[in-house]
Amino acid sequence: MIENDKQTEEKIFEAATEVFLAKGMDGARMQDIANHAGINKALLHYYFRTKDRLFNAVFEMIARKMLRKFAPVFDENLSFEDKIRFFFKEHISFLQENPALPGFIINEINRNPARIKKILKNVDIKNLLSMLEKQHREEFKKYNITEDSIPQLLTTIVSISVFPFAARGIIEGVFENIGLDFDKYIEERKEFAAQFVLRALKKSD
Repeated sequence: MIENDKQTEEKIFEAATEVFLAKGMDGARMQDIANHAGINKALLHYYFRTKDRLFNAVFEMIARKMLRKFAPVFDENLSFEDKIRFFFKEHISFLQENPALPGFIINEINRNPARIKKILKNVDIKNLLSMLEKQHREEFKKYNITEDSIPQLLTTIVSISVFPFAARGIIEGVFENIGLDFDKYIEERKEFAAQFVLRALKKSD
């Protein structure tokens, strides 16, 4: 029975993730999710009584999945430069596997910022930033990275990898005349982005 419950929950999570990513919170219907999971709506409500509760569970699951994937960023044995290279490689690969995610997150943040803030309260950002500062104190001094500038640096790094996915239609349209292959462009961006950030940091030291 427990195994069946686990399998049913997994089916619901997979279905809900696909429906929410495709339609957003407002556009998704519990019936759509039930149909996608191959179960009846009553069973879906048994596991998750409301769409809000299911959405929160899915969003938290996505956040946990991302944090697990990027856990090596906080490995004290990696240099700061290695962490930047690792982040771009893994983050862009993650977005290649989940291309709808940036648009979904941006839409949901704009639609209901209070909900997203509430969900993200479980992530101890202050502790994570403090950990990075302790691990790379000397490197931060070398690059003139201060405690106040760390949020600027981190959001810049994330933006560099997220923007091409969030604005894919614009990028492809702008560079259509030069025959841009988006997949090739994204693959090359893993190395280009890392080198770009590292060169910028070295110029400031």
